[in-house]
Amino acid sequence: MSKIKKHILISTSGGDAPGLNAVIHAIVIAAEKKGYLTTGVKNGFDGFLMPSHEGLISLNRESVRGIAHLGGTILGTKNFGHPFEYPTIENGHTVLKDRSDEVVAKFNEIGATALIVIGGDGSLRLAHRFALKGIPIVGVPKTIDNDIIGTFPSFGFDTAVMVATEAIDRLHTTAEAHERVMVVEVMGRYAGWIALYAGISGGADVILIPEIEYNLEKICDKIREREKSGMHFSIIVAAEGAKPVGGTYLTKDMGAGHMEKLGGIAEKLAVDIEASMNKPARHVVLGYLQRGGGPTHRDRLLGLRLGVKAVELVDAGLFDHMAAATPPGLSAVPLIKVVDGLKTVDPNNDLILSAKNLGISFGT
Repeated sequence: MSKIKKHILISTSGGDAPGLNAVIHAIVIAAEKKGYLTTGVKNGFDGFLMPSHEGLISLNRESVRGIAHLGGTILGTKNFGHPFEYPTIENGHTVLKDRSDEVVAKFNEIGATALIVIGGDGSLRLAHRFALKGIPIVGVPKTIDNDIIGTFPSFGFDTAVMVATEAIDRLHTTAEAHERVMVVEVMGRYAGWIALYAGISGGADVILIPEIEYNLEKICDKIREREKSGMHFSIIVAAEGAKPVGGTYLTKDMGAGHMEKLGGIAEKLAVDIEASMNKPARHVVLGYLQRGGGPTHRDRLLGLRLGVKAVELVDAGLFDHMAAATPPGLSAVPLIKVVDGLKTVDPNNDLILSAKNLGISFGT
């Protein structure tokens, strides 16, 4: 197929996040104003591996009308089985095969100007690898975990914090009524941003994050301190990647081709606290509730701005870069600076200090 001048492909990859549809909406509208056609790629990079053009969706102003406030993504997504290590059944066993050349071949067959990849750190890492294989790539950072280097915040984060904060608010009344310890597990993987923001906002007594290893006895000391003051309930907010001093993350085996899944820390803490103190303790895992539903106005606005910025980068020919939020404005950040790590919470962050001055324990 001959190259079509001014044609943008869009993919949403990795876990969903509120604001994805806002980015898609903005890309399509901004691209149309600059004379570009836009086409969506279904289910992340999987759309390139579907027969013929079954994985492609034509997009225009009408098809994206009214989607900016919706959660999820109209293009679908996938957060496991990437093309460089694609799960394939051979002789009854799952093996990982490199199908990246098929993706490059399909992109070249389409003959588009560029591919805009809206994704988290894993998806942007793949985007950079495809850029090195010759695909003109622009990234848009997406994650509720807020752990992508070079941008702050990521869209989806504000919504996740809002959901977690509202859940913590509700748990106060039942914890107090039953004089229990409530342990709330929130997402965030190896970064404690959600736990930190929601824990402080929701009035938690203890916040546990991956960046600060906790001591169970210190947590129990905080609960005893509250008991002595007449407060016979406590709220603990734990990031899914929280771990004890000298301990490891709790994970679940998800099988070949799946990224490591963290989880189980809230349940373990509730059991450990009850055994140590003979104090009733219960756990709540918020899980996918934090990713579901429509975006807050902040995430919607940020998504729209990043979508427009991504089109500007394509139009300027600035590939292998990411449209980033660098308050008060937006900027272009090379993907090579993004893909080699995660943005985690500095233990000396002013929010940590503020929390400690509010009497919140970090289990230390």
